[in-house]
Amino acid sequence: MLSHILNQRLHDYRRADLYRTRRILTTPQSVLVICDGKSQVSFCSNDYLSLANHPDVIQAFKKGVEKYGAGSGASQLVSGYNEAHQALEEAFAKFLKRDRALLFSSGYLANLGVLHALMRQEDGIFQDKFNHASLIDAGRLSSACLQRYAHGDIEHLKLLLHKHTKKFNQKLIVTDGVFSMNGSIAFLDRLTEQAKLHDAWLMVDDAHGIGVLGATGGGSVEHFNLSQHEVPVLICPLGKAFGCCGAIVSGSEILIENLIQFARTFIYTTALPSAVACAALASLKIIQQENFRREKLNYLIRYFKQAASRRNLNFQQSDTAIQVFIIGDAARTVQMSEKLFARGYLIAAMRSPSVKKNQACLRMTLNYLHEEKHIDGLLNNLAEIYAASY
Repeated sequence: MLSHILNQRLHDYRRADLYRTRRILTTPQSVLVICDGKSQVSFCSNDYLSLANHPDVIQAFKKGVEKYGAGSGASQLVSGYNEAHQALEEAFAKFLKRDRALLFSSGYLANLGVLHALMRQEDGIFQDKFNHASLIDAGRLSSACLQRYAHGDIEHLKLLLHKHTKKFNQKLIVTDGVFSMNGSIAFLDRLTEQAKLHDAWLMVDDAHGIGVLGATGGGSVEHFNLSQHEVPVLICPLGKAFGCCGAIVSGSEILIENLIQFARTFIYTTALPSAVACAALASLKIIQQENFRREKLNYLIRYFKQAASRRNLNFQQSDTAIQVFIIGDAARTVQMSEKLFARGYLIAAMRSPSVKKNQACLRMTLNYLHEEKHIDGLLNNLAEIYAASY
């Protein structure tokens, strides 16, 4: 009976053109990769600053393995916490101008752990509808009441906060810093105003902002020049611009102590391998020292938008490395992705539930190592394939 149900689910997914498959890379993350045995120009990695294969990061990882071994052996509260983890936390606290930082094994675990630890049944969580799945899941799995406001709609948020002013003991506004499925930057300045007016906290998941936004790479919070007081909870996943894995949660001394005591995904998870912490620390140093990476990435973003406009390709408005071309129909989106792959361009077809139904799109991400010729080649082929698909 169970097999029949599972088979039917897969059948329905295939019929709806939502079935997903994994492609195999045989090269490191970069702009030029070998995927399924074919040479491709990749436009779908979140390794924005090209640090995943940076020689300094690799060397730091190797030295970490030689010194600490391949695994950490236990959770941080048992025997898995060592000087490499401590050094990374202290460096991030200083970088982000916050009291303390805490290392989680992934961004997903950080979001689950933070919301579960902070919020109770009598509390309310207010989330942007375009937030990452990890934030939505975290809100649903917490004991608090989850309220979702329309994407970027401050007036809708204000209405919800006003409506529930007396209902909730504690209120927490939760948002992505940069939204992963359209590349837009959250209105953190306006969200902080609402948080202050309604006696709420603000939590930001800056997975796609940290390292690339702000004068020093401090992310969306630095982009808006906001303090720890204005954004008490900041999540910084390390799997995008930092080219590693894990996540840093930063904030006040009392916040971090509460997470150490009550965040179940921190307490009951084997600590991140120390070598990864060494690599992430090397990435942080590069981000702090090599501003030219962000400068070139910003140039490429401007060039991409101008080049798309010249070809009458209507991408969604975005000033970040995430550029999205909405097609709508899932089957057509997959077909276009496959045709681009056949021409040597690796582009992900995003479909429900990653995006809304009938909002299937090609999501393209820019990388520090991209060149103008890569962008022109992609957009020329996209324009030709898109025109021929009608």
